[in-house]
Amino acid sequence: MGTLPSSNFLNLSFKFRLKAGGGGVVEERRWVLGNRRWGKLCVQCERVLREAWRFERRSQFQNVRCFSLSDGEDEDEIRPGTSSSSVEQVEQSGANGRDDMRSERIHASVSSKSPTSSEGPVYNSFQVDSFKLIELLGPEKVDPSDVKLIKDKLFGYSSFWLTREEPFGDLREGILFIGNLRGNREDVFAKLQCKLHEAMGDRYNLFMVEEPNSEGPDPRGGPRVSFGLLRREVSEPGPTTLFQYVIALLLFVLTIGSCVELGIASQISILPPEVVKYFTDPNVIEPPEMQLLVPYMETALPLAYSVLGVQLMHEIGHFVVAFSKKAKLGIPFFIPNITLGSFGAITQFKSILPDRRAKVDISMAGPLAGAALSFSMFCVGLLHSSNPAAAGDLVQVPSTLFQGSLLLGLISRAALGYTAMHSSTVLIHPLVIAGWCGLTTSAFNMLPVGCLDGGRAVQGAFGKNALLASGLATYVMLGLGMLGGPLSLPWGLYVLICQRTSEKPCLNDVSEVGRLRQTVVIAAISVVVFTLLPLWDELAEELGIGLVTTF
Repeated sequence: MGTLPSSNFLNLSFKFRLKAGGGGVVEERRWVLGNRRWGKLCVQCERVLREAWRFERRSQFQNVRCFSLSDGEDEDEIRPGTSSSSVEQVEQSGANGRDDMRSERIHASVSSKSPTSSEGPVYNSFQVDSFKLIELLGPEKVDPSDVKLIKDKLFGYSSFWLTREEPFGDLREGILFIGNLRGNREDVFAKLQCKLHEAMGDRYNLFMVEEPNSEGPDPRGGPRVSFGLLRREVSEPGPTTLFQYVIALLLFVLTIGSCVELGIASQISILPPEVVKYFTDPNVIEPPEMQLLVPYMETALPLAYSVLGVQLMHEIGHFVVAFSKKAKLGIPFFIPNITLGSFGAITQFKSILPDRRAKVDISMAGPLAGAALSFSMFCVGLLHSSNPAAAGDLVQVPSTLFQGSLLLGLISRAALGYTAMHSSTVLIHPLVIAGWCGLTTSAFNMLPVGCLDGGRAVQGAFGKNALLASGLATYVMLGLGMLGGPLSLPWGLYVLICQRTSEKPCLNDVSEVGRLRQTVVIAAISVVVFTLLPLWDELAEELGIGLVTTF
């Protein structure tokens, strides 16, 4: 964060003009900010610098006056390359400004009206102060003196030949170095990182990204690369606050409650009519009395523990792989859901990932771990469901449950048989419900959209453009109800509200992840589609999954 200038501002009336045309304004502001020295240049001296820049651009220079509070210090800070006539006029205007300061004060008190100018909009002192306040409240930018030192220390003919610089970052708070690569990109990047640490310590982070608007690929293969520089406090995520810990704990308690409610709802065949109406009638808002639910709490806990265990295994998978990659993760924010027990959890990266391989591995680890545990529960539950010795532990569920997933419906049909599935209700073990909910949640979290695990994996394996295309297709399929059936709407809203933005780039956001990781990501997305694709009526009737009534 910047600091306010130490000099005292005089109450003077001055005009602050911006050159008409978008490109000139940006270049003017960038050059003036690069030549500013807080505590030495006042606002009026800064005006002189702006006028000098305009003179070079337009070969005109008229009536520039400098009211300096530093008695002419840093007059040599005027941009190098400015013509000698413009410099002389700047110095002359500084001398004349001291003589005319009193008259300017008189004019400021007499007239509050600013004359119009054909050059562009005229800003008063209040608007200029507002611009300065916005700049001070924004992210801290790279120090120009550090940029000069970094250019001298890092780049050269043998590593990366620098040709130009551009703003870098979401708010243009960094510097993007564009040039020609002179070696293997991974080796050059490692060398530049070491030199940056030796020169600046831990003050900055260096990113290797694809060159924007490049004319063609690199002659050595792959895309052309550039190097972005950001301050560490700007580029790295902030620490977890006490408020976030409280919110995470509250959401976890609510998720436990939603898992218990799912366990109670699984016993719908033996619940009282008031409770059944609450779970089946969407118009009923008031929950039933707790006295009616207490007798079924004990039998609901095993299913609640199973569903919650899948979510915890999902997060453990993320943290184990992140620890091996030396990446930091934040606390998980579990999102409760009555239908499945939980939407999963929102887990943020608390450090910048080293490369795209780490992004793919960490993102895939959670869904794979949760899906492995869920599938084990699902298969064990199907075995118990067909075992007569476990008849006392079975619960009765509507057969339409198995029509919600093409893949899981086919597996259930193969395990339980035509007779058991072709009826209005089916007797199954609670582990089947736990496995079903866990697999469905893992599949939804692997959707290739936004900041979901699937979106991160696709972004790491194929790049941001592939994520945009897959995200658009996912939104269309969710909007049409082609994925997840009745769960499409709540999941679509969940993604739009909580997980729609893509993940930030890695330090090395260029190197490929390899064919193996790309194949695993494609296979996982394919399994996700078959898991969330519901059975259509014709196929359900042919397979005997439920009683399909046609009119």
